[in-house]
Amino acid sequence: MNLWHPVDSSCWQGRDDRSEAANALRVFQTITQPQGFVPERYPGRIALLGFACDEGVKRNQGRAGAAQGPDALRKALANMASQAGHPQLVEMGNICAQAEQLEAAQQALHDAALACQQAQMRTLVFGGGHETAFGHGSAILDAFPDEKVGIINLDAHLDLRISPRASSGTPFRQLAQHCEAQRCGFHYSCFGASLAANTQALWDEAARLNVRVIEDLSVLHAFEEQVLPEIARNIAHYDRLWLTIDLDVLPGYEMPAVSAPAALGVPLALLLRIVEPLCRSGKLQAVDLVEFNPQFDIAGQGAKAAARLAWQIAHWWRV
Repeated sequence: MNLWHPVDSSCWQGRDDRSEAANALRVFQTITQPQGFVPERYPGRIALLGFACDEGVKRNQGRAGAAQGPDALRKALANMASQAGHPQLVEMGNICAQAEQLEAAQQALHDAALACQQAQMRTLVFGGGHETAFGHGSAILDAFPDEKVGIINLDAHLDLRISPRASSGTPFRQLAQHCEAQRCGFHYSCFGASLAANTQALWDEAARLNVRVIEDLSVLHAFEEQVLPEIARNIAHYDRLWLTIDLDVLPGYEMPAVSAPAALGVPLALLLRIVEPLCRSGKLQAVDLVEFNPQFDIAGQGAKAAARLAWQIAHWWRV
């Protein structure tokens, strides 16, 4: 597998409470850690992949450091209690980008995620910048070419930039172009986008592509009227769902460890009200959490918030 690297065993360590009881287990004790990249051995389970890349963030003039995100999130998740769903996790290693080689890294992520999906696994990807979304999302679209795939992005940004080079700001425009080339529908909903963080050109592009957008203020103040119906529509209308979460959708006080901390944002407790029905729908095929940058964390609070989000997703994720 191109650009693939195994994960260092130090990522999966924690407190051992088995002297208390046989079921006093934590995630590091129940995650499966095979030797090598072998998705064909684990159909029906959740492949945990890392995308150690911030080449897209650099191109987008953001704060570099997200390449260290995958292993930092693993370490934060490792010591959390293992409950229902967590033994389904299988460690599938990292795709590690080389300097200034974004497109090659995205292709490698695509190939790894596609192999997992074709082995009938679900995929949980820890980024990396939001350039993760093109590699991961194109794999989901390619894995199910005859089905309607709903794309749900929880993000302060629309990430529809028009640019001659791919970056962390272009993934959904790239996916729209991918769908056009494959002659399939581009079904994109964005929850939490900030009017203050997206230029009018981006809103125009969203309108041109028929993107459904629910702004951050609407998520905060019109959840039942706007958010819940859009979640229900996605579940009802699409065969598969892919959930991509840019952690900068969270308020800066909950998530300081991103390239662009949110001045407002959607609190984690409210974000989980969006995530839960998607996880329980039986249609969720893939999830990624992106933009975590441990260099800018404060006392580990961002890592804990992101890891709790990943923990909750695995716990709720129903086949």
